Amino acid sequence: MSRQREGIGLTVEPISAAEHLAFVRAQRSVSFLQTPAWSRVKTEWRSESLGWFDGRRLVGAGLVLHRPVPRLDRFTLAYLPEGPVIDWTGDIDGWLDPLTSYLKAHGAFAIRLGPPVCTDSWSAAQIKEGIADPGIQRLTGLRSQWADPVGARVTSRLRAAGWLPQSPEDGFGVGHPQFKYEVPLAGRTEDDLLRGMNQQWRRNIKKAAKEGVEVTVGEDLKAFHDLYVHTADRDRFTPRPLRYFETMFAALSAEDPERIKLYLAHHQGDLVAATILVRVGAHAWYSYGASSTEKREVRGSNACQWAMIRDSLAAGCDVYDLRGITPTLDTDDPHVGLIQFKVGTGGQAVRYVGEWDLPLRPMVYRAFALHMRRRGR
Repeated sequence: MSRQREGIGLTVEPISAAEHLAFVRAQRSVSFLQTPAWSRVKTEWRSESLGWFDGRRLVGAGLVLHRPVPRLDRFTLAYLPEGPVIDWTGDIDGWLDPLTSYLKAHGAFAIRLGPPVCTDSWSAAQIKEGIADPGIQRLTGLRSQWADPVGARVTSRLRAAGWLPQSPEDGFGVGHPQFKYEVPLAGRTEDDLLRGMNQQWRRNIKKAAKEGVEVTVGEDLKAFHDLYVHTADRDRFTPRPLRYFETMFAALSAEDPERIKLYLAHHQGDLVAATILVRVGAHAWYSYGASSTEKREVRGSNACQWAMIRDSLAAGCDVYDLRGITPTLDTDDPHVGLIQFKVGTGGQAVRYVGEWDLPLRPMVYRAFALHMRRRGR
């Protein structure tokens, strides 16, 4: 990522989807939520691609999703999920000030962004010990194995500039999770990754292979969605419609044929698990998963995960991202099962800077916040 040169101010202006995509492809890692294709998935939002220029040179980019205010359509919340893609190690005021000026001039009442910057991480071994210790209730009650000074500096600068943190204590909110679980892949082999998993995960992967579970990359989104709806009913969450996944696959595949893949695990002709993998550059994400209640003993979900991890490693990825977790380590909290499942992969829990709002028109921002509270976000 290019840095701002001393004494040269950056400017922000719209760029084409082609310019945006070319910039994304030149980076080692960019969130799929910051690709031009994501604007074609989030059709309920107006979107634009913005570029940061050092003279004529494009040095940063961001996908902005605009959400209008009810009954005040000329004002929008300008949202940059897991972005923008800029040099967060430098003078962030020099990057964010021109963004603020541009968006305010074009009708934004507030900006919400989620810097792709880590603050802390915790190893699988630490998390396992924390869950076993009744005196530890949350990840943040453990000493982090690694603290990123860049994350601390970004947090401090955002707060000093009037940005308001939006990430709730449980890690999940209106936007994207602040706590995630990631498996580092760089410099590792398949054997290394298996050794890093706990005994139960290794046993489940072997069990799936012994039972004859076959994992293939396919295109049957209807079969995935039927299983996903079954999973939603069992686990009590609201499923997305089939049309959402059809749009997601069409948009991301059109941008890059390797961007998104559907993994299907069959046992004796029955679909027992299905997962969706997204990859941009050297970062791969486990995005959605589904599993049947019957034949759970053949461990189709573990087989899908292992296939995605192996393919991510073969593609040269640096990290396999299992997405959000809550930071609870309390065994009485129903959310602890999520981190227990993911910690079996080895990997590490990572805390990011989280999402932040900058009110540009305080009265409109307060009205919007009230509206969101009334509708339960």
